[in-house]
Amino acid sequence: MISGMLDIRMLAALKPISSFSPARLRELLDYCHLETFAQGQDPFKLHSLHGQSVYLLQGELEMVYEDGNRMIIRANSEWAKHPLGKRQPEIVSATALTDIQLLRIDDDMLDTMVTWDQFAPHGGAKPMPDMEAAPDTSISAKRLLNSGMFSAEYLKNGPFAHLPPANIGQLIERIEAIAVWANDVIIREGDEGDYYYMIESGRAQVTRLVGGVNMLLAELKAGDAFGEEALISGAKRNATVAMKTNGMLLRVKRQDFLDLMQEPLLRSLSYEDALKKVAQGAIWIDVRHPSEYRYDKLPGAINVPLNDVRSAIGALNKSRIYITYCQSGRRSSAAAFVLAQAGYDVYVLEGGLWTVPKLQQQ
Repeated sequence: MISGMLDIRMLAALKPISSFSPARLRELLDYCHLETFAQGQDPFKLHSLHGQSVYLLQGELEMVYEDGNRMIIRANSEWAKHPLGKRQPEIVSATALTDIQLLRIDDDMLDTMVTWDQFAPHGGAKPMPDMEAAPDTSISAKRLLNSGMFSAEYLKNGPFAHLPPANIGQLIERIEAIAVWANDVIIREGDEGDYYYMIESGRAQVTRLVGGVNMLLAELKAGDAFGEEALISGAKRNATVAMKTNGMLLRVKRQDFLDLMQEPLLRSLSYEDALKKVAQGAIWIDVRHPSEYRYDKLPGAINVPLNDVRSAIGALNKSRIYITYCQSGRRSSAAAFVLAQAGYDVYVLEGGLWTVPKLQQQ
């Protein structure tokens, strides 16, 4: 029998999802889809694995690959902790040996979350300041990436959805935290747009002057953002936002954001061209989590996770050529930018492992 609801404990057992913080896992629940299949059914007959990370949560599943090999996957096994079909040759058929339950997550969404999450150092989130005292305006990548400004919904549909991955680190460095107090006017109707804001703590209200009277349009709470037009259109403010309580805001300058929306100059290679470079002595750098690297990697690759790339500067040999890769090219672009800025001769595998024939992965 298939039973139970999906919770973050089940997600925390999966790779690379296990690297997420509890808050990130709770966000991911909204993007997960559960499917159940009866014994004897082929779960991929109507819905393929393409563009999806699919995990076996319950039951036993037999898969037949294009090379003729067969494999039985059991829930809770080491194989079941990784997405089905990512490492192996293409699956031509599958049969549920028992009633089974599958979890599907959109590949692109999951990869986006993993990319941003790897910029946060491991460890617990810092405690929030007591707003009755002078707020602590120090800021860290961990604190930023746990804020609503970088929630899954904002990364998918918000102002940062199209930010080049190579610029994520710079954006984080340019965001500042400011302490604000009750009745402070943050933006005023008619002023020029200058910043994009997100409320980390506290509450605010939005008003507009209508017929000489300030009309209340909305109330904002922690996690809400405002001032998007300052990033895009440069239009004058069409409303006033004032704080109702003491709080903390995160903000980024309009020009900083516009500058960082431009793709940096990075050198990319197709898989075929990258192989030629490797044959001439270039070194693959896998910038994914160690659990991903151990599961499927390119021959001869070394593992330097994205969150450790800056620490590797100096340890890597500047006389060698490096080619960074990840699943999609997001994390590897960010890593290549950091290494290039440090003077390394580095390329990016265009499209990441999604473009590499599975039989050529270890």
